[in-house]
Amino acid sequence: MKLAVLADIHGHLPALDAVLADVEAAGVDALVLNGDIATGPMPAETLDRLLALGDRAIWVGGNADRELVEECDGRLPTDLPDLVTLPTRYAASRLTRAHRDLLAGLPLTVTLDVDGLGPTLFCHASSRSDTEMVLVDSPVDRYRQAFANSAERTVVLGHTHMPFDRLADRRRFVNPGSVGMPYGEPGAYWALLGPHVTLRHTRYDLAAAADALRAAAPDYPDIDEFVAENVRTVPSDAEALAVFTPQD
Repeated sequence: MKLAVLADIHGHLPALDAVLADVEAAGVDALVLNGDIATGPMPAETLDRLLALGDRAIWVGGNADRELVEECDGRLPTDLPDLVTLPTRYAASRLTRAHRDLLAGLPLTVTLDVDGLGPTLFCHASSRSDTEMVLVDSPVDRYRQAFANSAERTVVLGHTHMPFDRLADRRRFVNPGSVGMPYGEPGAYWALLGPHVTLRHTRYDLAAAADALRAAAPDYPDIDEFVAENVRTVPSDAEALAVFTPQD
């Protein structure tokens, strides 16, 4: 099996469409959607595009997907920051019941046999939590603890939006980066698995994407900020690590 892994799409349909074009050119057997799929400017459109992939799409749940279901059900925690609450409310208000039910059924982990890599675990943050912060420079002990309940020698995770490929206690950990809210350079990040691991970066028309997002989602909370920080420019990996490291 040869796979494409797309994580942290965050309702960014123009970036997703660019990646899907590259994925098709790569001739993969399946696509793993590694969590945080819909919360963003174009949530319903993003889910519908991915649903059109049919059985080729293998879905994994992330914290933002869980929070969307909680908002749809009227039980989103009240102590979350506006940075989480406002986009979640926006996205949930645009989903159908079928969208909600799809997200409610997403698993925390999936294991697939990948050519050249063997049994490979896919999860959004860790194998025990959809919010655990595991960074490229996290200590090996953090990796041991976060994945102690799993045995696969290759693990693919997301959540931190930064692409990396590293060893930790003889296990290989891969983060494909983020399709919709990347760190590093503008564009969309994803990965090809089988028989090797290849981190991919898809470039697309940033100006056209910005116009499309503004036109489709004028009521999205701080749409101009979303475009400025996730399309036209993006935070560097150093800036992201400076924010995340205190949580590590």
